[in-house]
Amino acid sequence: MTWPAIFALAVGSYALKAMGLLGFGGRAVPERARSAFTLIPAALLAALIAVQTFADGRHLTIDARVAGLGAAAVAVLARRSFLTVVVVGAVATAIVRAL
Repeated sequence: MTWPAIFALAVGSYALKAMGLLGFGGRAVPERARSAFTLIPAALLAALIAVQTFADGRHLTIDARVAGLGAAAVAVLARRSFLTVVVVGAVATAIVRAL
């Protein structure tokens, strides 16, 4: 990637953020939109996790990462801390890869 492209993306990102402030600056956001906006980060995180776990380029892959995701999901259901969830997922992935 070239520096002009990086600069253009940075300017575009800043402009996109500024449009939100200019568009809703003095107005209240409707409740329905506000509730939808609060769900967007969780949906994006879930999509990123799914892509990083099950994709290898353009192919579906089932490997040690799936075991790590499953172990991390169990830790989340057990209401463990974020650090514990990450460590459990990493350790489970490492064990499956070692086998």
